Amino acid sequence: MSSQTENPGPEVLARLAASIAARKGSDPSESYTAKLLGKGVEKCAQKLGEEAVETAISAASRDKAGVVSESADVLYHLLVLWAAMDVDPSDVYGELARREGVSGIAEKASRKQS
Repeated sequence: MSSQTENPGPEVLARLAASIAARKGSDPSESYTAKLLGKGVEKCAQKLGEEAVETAISAASRDKAGVVSESADVLYHLLVLWAAMDVDPSDVYGELARREGVSGIAEKASRKQS
């Protein structure tokens, strides 16, 4: 077993994001990611929504294995959407860091004032 799968951690997302970015503009007949990116933002957003719904259905069914599997699909499709939108993951991580330690209620109220 490779060291990448023995003890996976958050760095797997960075590797996945890099892999997705590398497939931008690649031959769609050779890469599902390139095919998805080639269909545009709308299709990427649709696929993310479908995977989110499937995750919610698994959760409502108390299917833990399903939630794990579908959550992986959600994360993959989220990263594909970010790539389609030219969103750098570090920008999202920065936004999460900005919100860290702030009450969810206070953070949501601040968005209404902006």
